[in-house]
Amino acid sequence: MLRKSILAGTFFVLAQAAHAEPVVIAALGDSLTQGYGLVEPDGFVPQMRDWLAEQGAEVQLINAGVSGDTTAGGAARVGWTLTPEVDAMIVALGGNDLLRGIAPEVARANLARILDAAETADVEVLLVGMQAPGNYGPDYKVEFDAIYPELAAEFDTLYAEDFFAGLEAGDDPAAAREMMQADGIHPNAEGVERIVAALGPHVLELAERAAGE
Repeated sequence: MLRKSILAGTFFVLAQAAHAEPVVIAALGDSLTQGYGLVEPDGFVPQMRDWLAEQGAEVQLINAGVSGDTTAGGAARVGWTLTPEVDAMIVALGGNDLLRGIAPEVARANLARILDAAETADVEVLLVGMQAPGNYGPDYKVEFDAIYPELAAEFDTLYAEDFFAGLEAGDDPAAAREMMQADGIHPNAEGVERIVAALGPHVLELAERAAGE
C-alpha cells in the first residue's frame, strides 16, 4: 500500500504541474466529515489535508460536513457545495440514514441526486460506502450495502467500500472501541488517523483524476 501511495503521489505531482492550480476537493458528509467531538486539527478534513500534503499533493480540501445530515440533507445542499472552483468531491453520507432506519431506496435516490449533480457540474467523485448493521434484518443490510457499489458503477465514480475500513481490528472488538469516542459512533483522533490512512490513497486517486482533466 505504501509503494502504491508513493507511485500515485508521483503521478499526481506530474499531473499537478500541468494543472497549475491546487485541486479543490469538497468533502460532502455528516458529523464524521465535520469532525464532531474533536478539536479542529484532529478532525477528518484537517488530518486528510496533512496526509495529502505528506504525499506531495497540492490539494485544497473543503469541509462540507454537517453534523446530523442524512443523504436527503446532502442532496438538498449539494448545489451550494458544487461552486465553480470545486474540481472533485468526496461523498460520505448514509450513517444517519442507518441510525434512523431510512429505507434503502430513499437513501439510494438521494445519493443518485448528489451524483447526478456532480456529473452535471463535471466534478469527479469518490463515493464512500457505509455498511448497515444487522439489527434491521438481512434484507435491509443487503439492499443498503449494495447502494454504494451499484451507484459508483452507474455514475463511473471512484469507490471506497467502507468509511470505517481503517478501524478494522480483526477479532478484537476492544481494539476498535479504543479508537472511538464515548458515544461509540464517532472516532477519536487516533481513529480518524487510521480512517485517513485507509481512505487517503482513494482521495489521492481522486485528486489525480481531477488534475488530469
